[in-house]
Amino acid sequence: MSKAVSALSGVSHKGFVQVSEAGLRGMITVRGDLGSAAMKKAVKAATGTAVPAQRRIEVASDRAAAWMSPDELLVLVPYGEAQATVAALEQALAGTHHLVADVSDARAVFTIRGARADEVLRKLCPVDFDALAEGEIRRTRAAQVAAAFWKSGPEEFTLVSFRSVAAYVMGLLEVSVRPGSELFPA
Repeated sequence: MSKAVSALSGVSHKGFVQVSEAGLRGMITVRGDLGSAAMKKAVKAATGTAVPAQRRIEVASDRAAAWMSPDELLVLVPYGEAQATVAALEQALAGTHHLVADVSDARAVFTIRGARADEVLRKLCPVDFDALAEGEIRRTRAAQVAAAFWKSGPEEFTLVSFRSVAAYVMGLLEVSVRPGSELFPA
């Protein structure tokens, strides 16, 4: 059995804020009727959260459920618990129309930390950051690639992309945090 490794082995860059590849994270795509009692019960058991509303992420400690589309969630759990969580979700949703897939090894996770973290993403993503609410997730693009992100703390964002473009995304982030490239004067 091979040892699991993250896409970029935790590389980070410090500029006017810190950007880092966050390491391994359990990520599970769950598709089905998000309003069904079975789905609500399954998500609550897996994450400790409710099924999130449109464009929202619900977080409970190291677990979360993120709305991705009208019939899709991204469930986040510790990496080592992903397979067991998939099995539990499959069992809880048995008899209903659903899909549960472990996508942990197909994704990369990044953190952007610092008082001006939003400036980094403003350069890369076509999103109205002034209207972005706490607990809101955006499924969008970071320059040329698909990405999703949310505000994960007072001065922190979490960004998820496909693992196959992790180096490209880190390159974008590294250039975007270089001192002197700030969008707004201090």
